[in-house]
Amino acid sequence: MSELKTQPTDASVEDFLAAVPDTRRREDAQAVTAMLGEITGARPVMWGPSIIGFGRYTYVNSTKKPADWPVIGLSPRKANLTVYIMPGFNERPDLMARLGKVKTSVSCLYINRLDQVDQTALRELCEWSVERMRERYPTNLADPS
Repeated sequence: MSELKTQPTDASVEDFLAAVPDTRRREDAQAVTAMLGEITGARPVMWGPSIIGFGRYTYVNSTKKPADWPVIGLSPRKANLTVYIMPGFNERPDLMARLGKVKTSVSCLYINRLDQVDQTALRELCEWSVERMRERYPTNLADPS
């Protein structure tokens, strides 16, 4: 299997979150971590030094080699809380319209403050994302533990 830089580690998610210097960002990340755990039923795992991932799937990357990545994840970055929505956002304009103040890239949802987004829409988007990933990769989803 192709070796990506970002791999699951044995690092403590709790210690990582406790070390987030900004109080609001830390609390937002803790809340989203708890929500993603409820949605996936998987335990959070550190992927590299700064991504909290849930579950694992194998895909074929742009170099035509298999690679592993979390089914869904997040990272409390300095500028924002980033939630990794692997199917992207094009299929759910309804939820995106309800979310509120966010920015996106291909599969990244950037949240400045959790209290500025519709929590119900965020949960529905994350539930949809996990469901879509389970549909797309039904035989190789796994918890990396």
